[in-house]
Amino acid sequence: MNQTKLGSFIESLINTLIGFFVSFLAWPVAAWLTGIEYSSGQHWAVVWFFTIISVARGYVVRRWFNARLHKASCDIAAAIEAR
Repeated sequence: MNQTKLGSFIESLINTLIGFFVSFLAWPVAAWLTGIEYSSGQHWAVVWFFTIISVARGYVVRRWFNARLHKASCDIAAAIEAR
C-alpha cells in the first residue's frame, strides 16, 4: 500500500508532536543534570527549532522509504509474473 504525501506529512507531524512533548518535559531534567541555566523563552525556542527540523526529517525519510518499498514491491511482483 502506498502512502500519500499528505499521509506522510500527517504521520510525521503526529510523531513529532509526541516528541515535542517528550522533549519539552525532558529538557529541564537534562539541563538540571548538566548544570545548564536557561530561560523560559530559550526553552520554547530550542524545543520549537528542533520540532520543525524533526517534522521535515520525518517527512523526507517517510517519502524515501515509501518510494523504495513501492519499487521493491513492483520488482517482486514483476519477478513473480515472469515465472
